[in-house]
Amino acid sequence: MPGGSGRQELTAAQQELYDWLADYISQHRHSPSIRQMMQAMGLRSPAPIQSRLRHLQQKGWLTWEEGQARTLRLLGQETVGVPVLGAVAAGGLVETFDDVQEHLDLQAVIGGRELFALSVNGDSMVDAHIADGDVVLMEPVHDPSRLKPGTIVSALVPGSGTTLKHFHRRGSTVTLEAANPAYAPIVVPADQVTVQGRLVAVWRQV
Repeated sequence: MPGGSGRQELTAAQQELYDWLADYISQHRHSPSIRQMMQAMGLRSPAPIQSRLRHLQQKGWLTWEEGQARTLRLLGQETVGVPVLGAVAAGGLVETFDDVQEHLDLQAVIGGRELFALSVNGDSMVDAHIADGDVVLMEPVHDPSRLKPGTIVSALVPGSGTTLKHFHRRGSTVTLEAANPAYAPIVVPADQVTVQGRLVAVWRQV
């Protein structure tokens, strides 16, 4: 298949890997590991996979930070929307799921940013104008230390799930505060919290 939009044509081996990646990411909503690519291509060494990824990147078919498979993003497909990755608790803590097949068509709003969406369960953020059933648009957080106090984030507490709350870091402790006086703050050690994203926008269908 010839490349378009400035992309260069691929060899058969490069096309095989690209097509497999497109199928995998479509099904799983995240990129595979190098080992998974090796197994799919029937290879015993990571070197050929890394070589193909470098060529795919040079030819404009994907972006990739070498040595970090999860940073891989395909450029050869039209993005039809923001993936809704699951539900986030606005009450207690619940697990998120990656099998939701919905997409929000918000390309005019998000530009080139890598965003994701979560549907809200619960009413703990109502005073921040986020209600049960809303969809929140989130931007990945790579450095939580740079977050301003009070930033609304989706935070994962291992073994408990993901919640949407105001984020406060005080020394070695993180406090996740609701925007509803009926809910007590969640106070946990900072090393037990993974901040997945910060709030960019709220989507409400009426």
